[in-house]
Amino acid sequence: MSSKILVVGEVNGQFPTVFSKVSTLHAKNSFALAIIVGDLFADPHTSTSTDDQNITSLISGKIDLPLPVYFMLGRHRLPEQIVQRLESDAGEICSNLYFLAGVSKDKYQPAYSEDDAKTLRGASSADILVTSQWPANIRTGSKVDFNPDGGQEPDHQQCVADLCASLKPRYHFSTSNNIFFEREPFFHAPTEAAPDGCPITRFISLASYNSPKKQKWIYAFSIDPTAAPAVIIPPGTTASPLSLSNKKRPTATSQEFSRFSTDGAYTHRGNKRRRAAPPTPAECFFCLSSPNLATHLITSIGTDAYLTTAKGPLSTSDTYPSLSFPSHILIIPLTHSPTLASIADAEARKNTYDEMQRYRQALHDMLTKFASCKLGAVTWEVSRAGGVHTHWQFLPVPVDLVRRGLVEAAFKVEAENEKYPTFETKDVGDGTEESSDFFRALIWAPASTASGGEADGNDDSTAAKNTSLVLPLDASFRFDLQFGRRVLAKLLGLGGRMHWQDCGQSEEDETADADAFKKAFKEFDFSLED
Repeated sequence: MSSKILVVGEVNGQFPTVFSKVSTLHAKNSFALAIIVGDLFADPHTSTSTDDQNITSLISGKIDLPLPVYFMLGRHRLPEQIVQRLESDAGEICSNLYFLAGVSKDKYQPAYSEDDAKTLRGASSADILVTSQWPANIRTGSKVDFNPDGGQEPDHQQCVADLCASLKPRYHFSTSNNIFFEREPFFHAPTEAAPDGCPITRFISLASYNSPKKQKWIYAFSIDPTAAPAVIIPPGTTASPLSLSNKKRPTATSQEFSRFSTDGAYTHRGNKRRRAAPPTPAECFFCLSSPNLATHLITSIGTDAYLTTAKGPLSTSDTYPSLSFPSHILIIPLTHSPTLASIADAEARKNTYDEMQRYRQALHDMLTKFASCKLGAVTWEVSRAGGVHTHWQFLPVPVDLVRRGLVEAAFKVEAENEKYPTFETKDVGDGTEESSDFFRALIWAPASTASGGEADGNDDSTAAKNTSLVLPLDASFRFDLQFGRRVLAKLLGLGGRMHWQDCGQSEEDETADADAFKKAFKEFDFSLED
Protein backbone atom coordinates (compact mmCIF):
# COMPACT_ATOMS: atom_id res chain seq x y z
CA MET A 1 0.00 0.00 0.00
CA SER A 2 1.34 3.42 -0.97
CA SER A 3 2.14 6.09 1.60
CA LYS A 4 2.29 9.83 0.96
CA ILE A 5 5.45 11.51 2.25
CA LEU A 6 6.47 15.15 2.37
CA VAL A 7 10.14 16.21 2.20
CA VAL A 8 11.34 19.71 3.10
CA GLY A 9 14.70 21.34 2.36
CA GLU A 10 16.77 23.34 4.83
CA VAL A 11 14.64 25.35 7.24
CA ASN A 12 17.43 27.31 8.97
CA GLY A 13 15.38 28.26 12.00
CA GLN A 14 12.20 29.30 10.18
CA PHE A 15 10.33 26.25 11.47
CA PRO A 16 7.26 28.11 12.90
CA THR A 17 6.33 29.20 9.36
CA VAL A 18 7.41 25.94 7.71
CA PHE A 19 5.53 23.73 10.18
CA SER A 20 2.42 25.85 9.61
CA LYS A 21 2.68 25.25 5.85
CA VAL A 22 3.28 21.54 6.43
CA SER A 23 0.19 21.35 8.63
CA THR A 24 -1.92 23.00 5.94
CA LEU A 25 -0.70 20.57 3.29
CA HIS A 26 -1.23 17.63 5.62
CA ALA A 27 -4.86 18.61 6.18
CA LYS A 28 -5.46 18.32 2.44
CA ASN A 29 -3.30 15.28 1.65
CA SER A 30 -3.01 13.15 4.82
CA PHE A 31 0.74 12.51 4.65
CA ALA A 32 2.13 9.56 6.57
CA LEU A 33 5.13 11.63 7.70
CA ALA A 34 7.39 14.53 6.82
CA ILE A 35 11.17 14.66 6.58
CA ILE A 36 13.41 17.70 7.02
CA VAL A 37 16.60 17.55 4.96
CA GLY A 38 19.52 19.63 6.22
CA ASP A 39 19.42 22.24 8.96
CA LEU A 40 16.14 22.56 10.82
CA PHE A 41 17.55 25.13 13.26
CA ALA A 42 19.53 28.30 12.73
CA ASP A 43 23.31 28.29 12.99
CA PRO A 44 24.09 28.64 16.74
CA HIS A 45 26.91 31.04 15.85
CA THR A 46 24.55 33.51 14.19
CA SER A 47 21.23 32.76 15.90
CA THR A 48 19.15 35.55 17.39
CA SER A 49 17.00 35.90 20.48
CA THR A 50 13.99 35.20 18.28
CA ASP A 51 15.53 31.85 17.29
CA ASP A 52 16.03 31.00 20.95
CA GLN A 53 12.42 31.92 21.77
CA ASN A 54 11.15 29.75 18.90
CA ILE A 55 13.13 26.78 20.22
CA THR A 56 11.66 27.31 23.69
CA SER A 57 8.16 27.38 22.19
CA LEU A 58 8.88 24.20 20.24
CA ILE A 59 10.20 22.28 23.25
CA SER A 60 7.29 23.39 25.41
CA GLY A 61 4.75 22.09 22.89
CA LYS A 62 3.41 25.46 21.76
CA ILE A 63 4.01 24.67 18.07
CA ASP A 64 1.57 22.04 16.80
CA LEU A 65 2.71 19.16 14.58
CA PRO A 66 -0.23 17.04 13.39
CA LEU A 67 1.98 14.34 11.79
CA PRO A 68 5.34 12.70 12.55
CA VAL A 69 8.23 14.89 11.41
CA TYR A 70 11.82 13.63 11.27
CA PHE A 71 14.89 15.84 11.04
CA MET A 72 18.62 15.25 10.78
CA LEU A 73 21.95 16.95 11.05
CA GLY A 74 22.79 19.62 8.53
CA ARG A 75 25.85 21.80 8.07
CA HIS A 76 25.67 23.35 11.52
CA ARG A 77 25.81 21.95 15.03
CA LEU A 78 22.54 21.63 16.84
CA PRO A 79 21.64 24.36 19.37
CA GLU A 80 22.55 23.47 22.96
CA GLN A 81 18.88 23.53 24.03
CA ILE A 82 18.08 20.91 21.42
CA VAL A 83 21.03 18.68 22.36
CA GLN A 84 19.98 18.77 26.02
CA ARG A 85 16.42 17.90 25.07
CA LEU A 86 17.56 14.99 22.90
CA GLU A 87 19.77 13.62 25.65
CA SER A 88 16.93 13.69 28.17
CA ASP A 89 14.10 12.50 25.91
CA ALA A 90 15.83 9.86 23.72
CA GLY A 91 15.58 11.61 20.38
CA GLU A 92 12.20 13.33 20.67
CA ILE A 93 12.07 17.13 20.77
CA CYS A 94 8.33 17.41 21.27
CA SER A 95 5.25 15.48 20.23
CA ASN A 96 5.73 14.24 16.65
CA LEU A 97 9.23 15.71 16.14
CA TYR A 98 12.05 13.17 16.05
CA PHE A 99 15.81 13.33 15.46
CA LEU A 100 17.52 10.91 13.06
CA ALA A 101 20.85 10.36 14.82
CA GLY A 102 24.11 8.92 13.57
CA VAL A 103 26.39 6.48 15.37
CA SER A 104 29.51 8.64 15.74
CA LYS A 105 31.07 9.29 19.14
CA ASP A 106 29.76 12.82 18.77
CA LYS A 107 26.40 12.01 17.24
CA TYR A 108 25.51 15.68 16.94
CA GLN A 109 28.44 16.68 14.74
CA PRO A 110 27.40 18.37 11.46
CA ALA A 111 28.90 15.79 9.11
CA TYR A 112 28.82 12.09 8.34
CA SER A 113 31.58 9.78 9.42
CA GLU A 114 32.76 6.51 7.94
CA ASP A 115 31.26 4.80 11.00
CA ASP A 116 27.85 6.28 10.21
CA ALA A 117 28.00 5.06 6.63
CA LYS A 118 29.42 1.61 7.41
CA THR A 119 26.84 0.95 10.09
CA LEU A 120 23.93 1.95 7.88
CA ARG A 121 25.32 -0.12 5.00
CA GLY A 122 24.72 -3.14 7.19
CA ALA A 123 20.98 -2.55 6.75
CA SER A 124 21.34 -4.01 3.21
CA SER A 125 18.50 -1.97 1.70
CA ALA A 126 16.37 1.13 2.16
CA ASP A 127 13.35 2.79 0.62
CA ILE A 128 14.43 6.34 1.51
CA LEU A 129 17.91 7.69 2.21
CA VAL A 130 18.34 11.20 3.59
CA THR A 131 21.74 12.91 3.75
CA SER A 132 22.57 16.60 4.01
CA GLN A 133 25.75 15.97 1.99
CA TRP A 134 25.76 14.75 -1.60
CA PRO A 135 27.21 11.42 -2.67
CA ALA A 136 30.47 11.79 -4.59
CA ASN A 137 30.13 11.71 -8.39
CA ILE A 138 26.33 11.87 -8.35
CA ARG A 139 26.29 14.17 -11.41
CA THR A 140 28.44 11.81 -13.48
CA GLY A 141 26.45 10.75 -16.55
CA SER A 142 23.71 13.32 -15.90
CA LYS A 143 22.52 15.83 -18.49
CA VAL A 144 20.54 17.89 -15.99
CA ASP A 145 21.85 21.45 -15.68
CA PHE A 146 23.05 22.55 -12.28
CA ASN A 147 24.24 26.11 -11.66
CA PRO A 148 25.12 26.48 -7.98
CA ASP A 149 25.94 29.77 -6.33
CA GLY A 150 29.65 30.43 -6.60
CA GLY A 151 30.07 27.75 -9.27
CA GLN A 152 30.56 24.88 -6.82
CA GLU A 153 28.48 21.84 -6.04
CA PRO A 154 27.29 21.24 -2.48
CA ASP A 155 29.62 19.34 -0.18
CA HIS A 156 29.88 15.72 -1.28
CA GLN A 157 31.31 12.63 0.41
CA GLN A 158 32.55 9.27 -0.87
CA CYS A 159 31.12 7.53 2.20
CA VAL A 160 27.67 8.82 1.21
CA ALA A 161 28.18 7.42 -2.30
CA ASP A 162 29.19 4.09 -0.72
CA LEU A 163 26.06 4.15 1.39
CA CYS A 164 23.74 4.84 -1.54
CA ALA A 165 25.45 2.20 -3.70
CA SER A 166 25.02 -0.37 -0.93
CA LEU A 167 21.46 0.42 0.17
CA LYS A 168 20.10 1.12 -3.34
CA PRO A 169 17.30 3.35 -2.01
CA ARG A 170 14.23 4.16 -4.07
CA TYR A 171 14.69 7.82 -3.12
CA HIS A 172 17.80 9.67 -1.96
CA PHE A 173 17.11 13.19 -0.70
CA SER A 174 19.68 15.88 0.00
CA THR A 175 19.95 19.65 0.09
CA SER A 176 21.66 22.21 -2.13
CA ASN A 177 21.31 25.66 -0.57
CA ASN A 178 19.42 27.88 -3.03
CA ILE A 179 19.19 25.43 -5.93
CA PHE A 180 16.81 22.54 -6.64
CA PHE A 181 18.35 19.57 -8.46
CA GLU A 182 16.66 16.35 -9.55
CA ARG A 183 18.95 13.92 -11.32
CA GLU A 184 17.77 11.41 -13.90
CA PRO A 185 16.84 8.14 -12.15
CA PHE A 186 19.69 5.62 -12.13
CA PHE A 187 19.66 1.87 -11.76
CA HIS A 188 21.81 -0.52 -9.74
CA ALA A 189 22.92 -3.99 -10.77
CA PRO A 190 20.83 -6.88 -9.40
CA THR A 191 22.33 -8.85 -6.56
CA GLU A 192 22.42 -12.51 -5.68
CA ALA A 193 19.84 -11.85 -2.97
CA ALA A 194 17.55 -10.09 -5.48
CA PRO A 195 18.53 -11.31 -8.95
CA ASP A 196 15.22 -10.63 -10.67
CA GLY A 197 14.85 -6.92 -10.08
CA CYS A 198 16.75 -3.81 -11.00
CA PRO A 199 16.68 -1.25 -8.13
CA ILE A 200 16.20 2.33 -9.31
CA THR A 201 17.22 5.38 -7.26
CA ARG A 202 15.87 8.90 -7.67
CA PHE A 203 18.25 11.52 -6.29
CA ILE A 204 16.54 14.80 -5.37
CA SER A 205 18.28 17.76 -3.76
CA LEU A 206 16.00 20.46 -2.37
CA ALA A 207 16.63 24.17 -2.06
CA SER A 208 16.36 25.93 1.28
CA TYR A 209 13.05 27.33 2.41
CA ASN A 210 12.62 30.96 1.38
CA SER A 211 15.71 30.86 -0.84
CA PRO A 212 16.44 34.03 -2.86
CA LYS A 213 15.92 32.24 -6.19
CA LYS A 214 12.57 30.80 -5.09
CA GLN A 215 13.69 27.29 -6.03
CA LYS A 216 11.70 24.21 -5.07
CA TRP A 217 12.10 23.54 -1.35
CA ILE A 218 9.30 21.04 -0.71
CA TYR A 219 8.60 17.71 -2.42
CA ALA A 220 5.67 15.32 -2.05
CA PHE A 221 5.62 11.75 -3.34
CA SER A 222 4.00 8.37 -2.79
CA ILE A 223 5.89 5.17 -2.16
CA ASP A 224 4.83 1.55 -1.88
CA PRO A 225 7.45 -0.35 0.17
CA THR A 226 6.07 -3.67 -1.05
CA ALA A 227 6.49 -2.89 -4.75
CA ALA A 228 9.02 -5.10 -6.53
CA PRO A 229 12.09 -3.52 -8.19
CA ALA A 230 11.75 -2.70 -11.86
CA VAL A 231 12.28 -5.49 -14.37
CA ILE A 232 12.36 -3.18 -17.39
CA ILE A 233 14.50 -0.06 -17.17
CA PRO A 234 12.33 3.03 -17.90
CA PRO A 235 13.45 5.37 -20.71
CA GLY A 236 15.68 8.18 -19.49
CA THR A 237 17.18 6.10 -16.70
CA THR A 238 20.98 6.02 -16.53
CA ALA A 239 23.45 3.56 -15.09
CA SER A 240 24.49 4.23 -11.52
CA PRO A 241 27.13 6.98 -11.30
CA LEU A 242 28.28 5.68 -7.93
CA SER A 243 31.27 3.46 -7.22
CA LEU A 244 32.37 1.96 -3.95
CA SER A 245 35.58 3.46 -2.61
CA ASN A 246 36.92 0.06 -1.60
CA LYS A 247 36.20 -1.28 -5.07
CA LYS A 248 34.16 -4.12 -3.70
CA ARG A 249 31.38 -5.05 -6.06
CA PRO A 250 28.29 -7.20 -5.92
CA THR A 251 28.99 -10.92 -5.97
CA ALA A 252 30.06 -12.76 -9.07
CA THR A 253 26.46 -13.49 -10.00
CA SER A 254 25.67 -9.80 -10.39
CA GLN A 255 24.70 -8.35 -13.73
CA GLU A 256 26.00 -4.97 -14.90
CA PHE A 257 24.11 -2.57 -17.10
CA SER A 258 24.89 0.36 -19.34
CA ARG A 259 24.25 1.74 -22.73
CA PHE A 260 26.99 0.04 -24.78
CA SER A 261 28.55 -1.19 -21.55
CA THR A 262 30.95 -4.08 -21.75
CA ASP A 263 28.33 -6.31 -20.14
CA GLY A 264 25.90 -5.30 -22.82
CA ALA A 265 22.57 -5.77 -21.11
CA TYR A 266 20.23 -3.58 -19.23
CA THR A 267 17.33 -5.85 -18.39
CA HIS A 268 16.79 -9.52 -17.72
CA ARG A 269 14.18 -12.17 -17.25
CA GLY A 270 11.55 -11.42 -14.67
CA ASN A 271 10.69 -13.87 -11.92
CA LYS A 272 7.76 -16.25 -11.92
CA ARG A 273 5.58 -13.83 -10.03
CA ARG A 274 6.14 -10.87 -12.32
CA ARG A 275 7.04 -10.91 -15.99
CA ALA A 276 7.13 -7.67 -17.90
CA ALA A 277 7.03 -7.23 -21.64
CA PRO A 278 10.48 -6.89 -23.22
CA PRO A 279 11.56 -3.38 -24.21
CA THR A 280 10.61 -2.16 -27.66
CA PRO A 281 13.24 -0.98 -30.15
CA ALA A 282 12.42 2.59 -29.12
CA GLU A 283 13.36 1.69 -25.52
CA CYS A 284 16.40 -0.45 -26.34
CA PHE A 285 19.87 1.02 -25.86
CA PHE A 286 21.21 -1.03 -28.80
CA CYS A 287 18.58 -0.11 -31.43
CA LEU A 288 19.41 2.68 -33.86
CA SER A 289 15.80 3.86 -33.59
CA SER A 290 16.14 4.47 -29.86
CA PRO A 291 16.36 8.04 -28.54
CA ASN A 292 18.68 6.64 -25.84
CA LEU A 293 21.34 5.71 -28.40
CA ALA A 294 24.87 6.89 -27.58
CA THR A 295 25.64 7.91 -31.14
CA HIS A 296 29.13 9.18 -30.38
CA LEU A 297 30.25 5.59 -29.73
CA ILE A 298 29.14 4.27 -33.13
CA THR A 299 32.04 3.66 -35.51
CA SER A 300 30.54 1.81 -38.49
CA ILE A 301 27.05 0.92 -39.74
CA GLY A 302 26.64 -1.92 -42.20
CA THR A 303 23.56 -3.41 -43.83
CA ASP A 304 22.68 -5.85 -41.03
CA ALA A 305 25.05 -4.99 -38.15
CA TYR A 306 27.09 -2.12 -36.76
CA LEU A 307 30.13 -1.42 -34.56
CA THR A 308 30.57 0.71 -31.46
CA THR A 309 33.38 1.27 -29.03
CA ALA A 310 32.58 -0.14 -25.59
CA LYS A 311 31.57 2.10 -22.72
CA GLY A 312 33.97 1.56 -19.82
CA PRO A 313 36.33 -0.51 -22.01
CA LEU A 314 38.46 -3.25 -20.48
CA SER A 315 41.54 -2.16 -22.40
CA THR A 316 42.80 1.43 -22.66
CA SER A 317 44.76 3.33 -25.29
CA ASP A 318 47.90 2.38 -23.33
CA THR A 319 47.20 -1.37 -23.09
CA TYR A 320 48.62 -2.11 -26.53
CA PRO A 321 51.30 0.40 -27.67
CA SER A 322 50.77 -0.52 -31.33
CA LEU A 323 47.17 0.71 -31.10
CA SER A 324 46.17 4.27 -30.24
CA PHE A 325 42.72 3.38 -28.92
CA PRO A 326 41.22 0.95 -26.36
CA SER A 327 40.05 -1.46 -29.12
CA HIS A 328 37.29 -3.02 -26.99
CA ILE A 329 34.55 -3.17 -29.63
CA LEU A 330 30.91 -4.29 -29.77
CA ILE A 331 29.46 -5.93 -32.90
CA ILE A 332 25.68 -5.43 -32.77
CA PRO A 333 22.91 -6.70 -35.09
CA LEU A 334 20.55 -4.05 -36.43
CA THR A 335 17.64 -6.40 -35.74
CA HIS A 336 16.17 -6.13 -32.25
CA SER A 337 16.40 -9.74 -31.09
CA PRO A 338 17.60 -11.51 -27.90
CA THR A 339 19.63 -14.06 -29.88
CA LEU A 340 20.72 -14.55 -33.46
CA ALA A 341 18.73 -17.79 -33.58
CA SER A 342 15.52 -15.95 -32.68
CA ILE A 343 15.63 -13.75 -35.77
CA ALA A 344 12.56 -15.22 -37.44
CA ASP A 345 13.39 -14.61 -41.09
CA ALA A 346 15.96 -17.19 -42.17
CA GLU A 347 17.55 -14.94 -44.79
CA ALA A 348 17.80 -12.01 -42.40
CA ARG A 349 19.33 -14.28 -39.76
CA LYS A 350 21.95 -15.59 -42.20
CA ASN A 351 22.77 -12.11 -43.50
CA THR A 352 23.14 -10.76 -39.95
CA TYR A 353 25.43 -13.57 -38.82
CA ASP A 354 27.52 -13.32 -42.00
CA GLU A 355 27.97 -9.56 -41.61
CA MET A 356 28.91 -9.88 -37.94
CA GLN A 357 31.55 -12.40 -38.96
CA ARG A 358 32.65 -10.04 -41.73
CA TYR A 359 33.11 -7.26 -39.17
CA ARG A 360 35.03 -9.66 -36.95
CA GLN A 361 37.33 -10.60 -39.85
CA ALA A 362 37.85 -6.92 -40.67
CA LEU A 363 38.89 -6.30 -37.07
CA HIS A 364 41.34 -9.20 -37.34
CA ASP A 365 42.78 -7.68 -40.51
CA MET A 366 43.19 -4.34 -38.78
CA LEU A 367 45.10 -5.98 -35.91
CA THR A 368 47.30 -7.91 -38.30
CA LYS A 369 48.42 -4.66 -39.92
CA PHE A 370 48.82 -2.39 -36.92
CA ALA A 371 50.12 -4.98 -34.43
CA SER A 372 52.40 -6.83 -36.90
CA CYS A 373 50.82 -10.19 -35.99
CA LYS A 374 51.63 -9.71 -32.28
CA LEU A 375 47.97 -9.52 -31.26
CA GLY A 376 45.23 -12.10 -31.48
CA ALA A 377 41.65 -11.51 -30.35
CA VAL A 378 38.75 -12.95 -28.41
CA THR A 379 35.13 -12.39 -29.43
CA TRP A 380 32.56 -13.44 -26.87
CA GLU A 381 28.80 -13.64 -26.71
CA VAL A 382 26.08 -14.48 -24.21
CA SER A 383 23.18 -15.97 -26.18
CA ARG A 384 20.08 -16.09 -23.98
CA ALA A 385 16.46 -16.38 -25.05
CA GLY A 386 15.59 -14.11 -22.13
CA GLY A 387 18.03 -11.42 -23.23
CA VAL A 388 17.19 -8.14 -24.95
CA HIS A 389 19.43 -7.34 -27.91
CA THR A 390 22.20 -9.81 -28.69
CA HIS A 391 25.72 -8.64 -29.53
CA TRP A 392 29.33 -9.74 -29.63
CA GLN A 393 32.24 -8.21 -27.71
CA PHE A 394 35.68 -8.06 -29.32
CA LEU A 395 39.02 -7.56 -27.53
CA PRO A 396 42.64 -7.96 -28.70
CA VAL A 397 44.95 -10.17 -26.64
CA PRO A 398 48.70 -10.87 -26.97
CA VAL A 399 49.12 -13.52 -29.64
CA ASP A 400 51.49 -15.51 -27.41
CA LEU A 401 48.64 -16.13 -24.95
CA VAL A 402 46.57 -17.63 -27.74
CA ARG A 403 49.33 -19.79 -29.20
CA ARG A 404 50.33 -21.17 -25.80
CA GLY A 405 46.70 -22.12 -25.11
CA LEU A 406 46.48 -19.78 -22.12
CA VAL A 407 43.35 -17.97 -23.31
CA GLU A 408 41.49 -21.21 -23.81
CA ALA A 409 42.75 -22.53 -20.47
CA ALA A 410 41.68 -19.33 -18.68
CA PHE A 411 38.05 -19.76 -19.79
CA LYS A 412 38.01 -23.44 -18.86
CA VAL A 413 39.62 -22.95 -15.46
CA GLU A 414 37.31 -20.09 -14.52
CA ALA A 415 34.30 -22.18 -15.54
CA GLU A 416 35.57 -25.03 -13.40
CA ASN A 417 36.11 -22.69 -10.45
CA GLU A 418 32.53 -21.44 -10.78
CA LYS A 419 31.29 -25.05 -11.08
CA TYR A 420 29.84 -24.32 -14.51
CA PRO A 421 29.42 -27.10 -17.09
CA THR A 422 32.44 -28.05 -19.17
CA PHE A 423 33.30 -26.00 -22.25
CA GLU A 424 32.86 -27.74 -25.59
CA THR A 425 35.02 -27.02 -28.62
CA LYS A 426 32.58 -26.65 -31.50
CA ASP A 427 31.23 -24.17 -34.04
CA VAL A 428 27.58 -23.37 -33.34
CA GLY A 429 27.19 -20.84 -36.16
CA ASP A 430 24.12 -18.66 -35.66
CA GLY A 431 22.93 -20.91 -32.82
CA THR A 432 19.79 -22.26 -34.47
CA GLU A 433 20.83 -25.87 -33.86
CA GLU A 434 21.47 -25.34 -30.13
CA SER A 435 18.88 -26.68 -27.69
CA SER A 436 19.79 -24.25 -24.89
CA ASP A 437 21.24 -20.82 -24.21
CA PHE A 438 25.01 -20.61 -24.42
CA PHE A 439 28.14 -18.56 -23.85
CA ARG A 440 30.57 -18.52 -26.76
CA ALA A 441 34.22 -17.45 -26.97
CA LEU A 442 35.84 -17.23 -30.41
CA ILE A 443 39.63 -17.20 -29.99
CA TRP A 444 41.82 -16.12 -32.92
CA ALA A 445 45.52 -15.73 -33.68
CA PRO A 446 46.91 -14.55 -37.04
CA ALA A 447 49.26 -16.61 -39.17
CA SER A 448 52.78 -15.40 -38.49
CA THR A 449 56.45 -16.31 -38.55
CA ALA A 450 59.10 -15.85 -35.89
CA SER A 451 60.19 -12.70 -37.73
CA GLY A 452 56.71 -11.28 -37.61
CA GLY A 453 55.77 -11.79 -41.28
CA GLU A 454 53.03 -13.99 -42.69
CA ALA A 455 53.62 -17.75 -42.58
CA ASP A 456 52.86 -20.36 -45.19
CA GLY A 457 50.51 -22.14 -42.80
CA ASN A 458 52.46 -25.41 -42.72
CA ASP A 459 53.84 -24.85 -39.20
CA ASP A 460 51.21 -25.31 -36.48
CA SER A 461 53.10 -22.91 -34.21
CA THR A 462 52.69 -20.08 -36.73
CA ALA A 463 49.51 -21.00 -38.61
CA ALA A 464 46.35 -18.97 -38.11
CA LYS A 465 44.40 -20.26 -35.12
CA ASN A 466 40.62 -20.22 -34.71
CA THR A 467 38.96 -21.90 -31.73
CA SER A 468 35.29 -21.78 -30.78
CA LEU A 469 34.50 -22.60 -27.14
CA VAL A 470 30.86 -23.05 -26.14
CA LEU A 471 29.45 -23.25 -22.63
CA PRO A 472 25.81 -24.45 -22.46
CA LEU A 473 23.60 -22.40 -20.13
CA ASP A 474 20.49 -23.66 -18.38
CA ALA A 475 18.40 -23.10 -15.26
CA SER A 476 20.50 -25.47 -13.15
CA PHE A 477 23.01 -22.71 -12.31
CA ARG A 478 23.23 -18.94 -12.29
CA PHE A 479 25.56 -17.58 -14.95
CA ASP A 480 27.54 -14.37 -14.45
CA LEU A 481 27.02 -12.04 -17.41
CA GLN A 482 30.44 -10.55 -16.67
CA PHE A 483 32.12 -13.92 -17.12
CA GLY A 484 33.89 -13.09 -20.40
CA ARG A 485 35.22 -9.77 -19.21
CA ARG A 486 36.21 -11.22 -15.85
CA VAL A 487 38.26 -14.02 -17.45
CA LEU A 488 40.12 -11.65 -19.76
CA ALA A 489 40.67 -9.03 -17.04
CA LYS A 490 42.42 -11.64 -14.89
CA LEU A 491 44.41 -13.04 -17.80
CA LEU A 492 45.62 -9.61 -18.97
CA GLY A 493 46.41 -8.30 -15.49
CA LEU A 494 43.63 -5.72 -15.70
CA GLY A 495 41.86 -6.68 -12.49
CA GLY A 496 41.30 -3.03 -11.61
CA ARG A 497 39.20 -2.69 -14.77
CA MET A 498 37.11 -5.79 -14.25
CA HIS A 499 33.93 -3.70 -13.88
CA TRP A 500 33.00 -1.17 -16.53
CA GLN A 501 31.75 1.21 -13.83
CA ASP A 502 35.36 1.58 -12.63
CA CYS A 503 36.40 2.62 -16.13
CA GLY A 504 34.22 5.65 -16.77
CA GLN A 505 35.30 8.29 -19.28
CA SER A 506 34.02 11.71 -20.21
CA GLU A 507 31.99 11.93 -23.41
CA GLU A 508 34.88 13.92 -24.88
CA ASP A 509 37.33 11.06 -24.18
CA GLU A 510 34.86 8.46 -25.45
CA THR A 511 34.47 10.43 -28.67
CA ALA A 512 38.24 10.77 -29.08
CA ASP A 513 38.69 6.99 -28.66
CA ALA A 514 35.92 6.28 -31.17
CA ASP A 515 37.48 8.69 -33.70
CA ALA A 516 40.91 7.10 -33.25
CA PHE A 517 39.43 3.67 -33.87
CA LYS A 518 37.52 4.83 -36.96
CA LYS A 519 40.71 6.28 -38.41
CA ALA A 520 42.56 2.97 -37.95
CA PHE A 521 39.63 0.88 -39.16
CA LYS A 522 38.77 3.00 -42.19
CA GLU A 523 40.64 0.95 -44.80
CA PHE A 524 39.02 -2.25 -43.50
CA ASP A 525 35.50 -0.85 -43.13
CA PHE A 526 33.47 -2.47 -45.90
CA SER A 527 30.48 -0.26 -45.06
CA LEU A 528 32.35 2.61 -46.72
CA GLU A 529 32.64 0.76 -50.04
CA ASP A 530 30.62 2.10 -52.94
